[in-house]
Amino acid sequence: MYNIDEEGFLINPADWDTTFARETASSEGIDLTAERWQLVEQTRAFYNDYGFSPSMRPLVKYIGMNLGADKGKSIYLMKLFPPSPAKILSKLAGLHKPKNCL
Repeated sequence: MYNIDEEGFLINPADWDTTFARETASSEGIDLTAERWQLVEQTRAFYNDYGFSPSMRPLVKYIGMNLGADKGKSIYLMKLFPPSPAKILSKLAGLHKPKNCL
């Protein structure tokens, strides 16, 4: 059992594991394809590099630097994780809700 807040975000990001991501995705109706899983991993990497949950703009830039310009676009993330990619990816990655997400 995971310790989550009222919105389903993991309280302690260090408690994250792939089972949490899969269970959370399933409860959100998200199929964690290889393409989506890659973005979850990038969101975790962002957190490991910078120590906070990314909002949309820094996440897009980070993904573009690491996965290429074709994936470093907000429209790409929106297609895979509508309506709020940074919020959904942070949840799946076991991070706190990004500060500027509703």
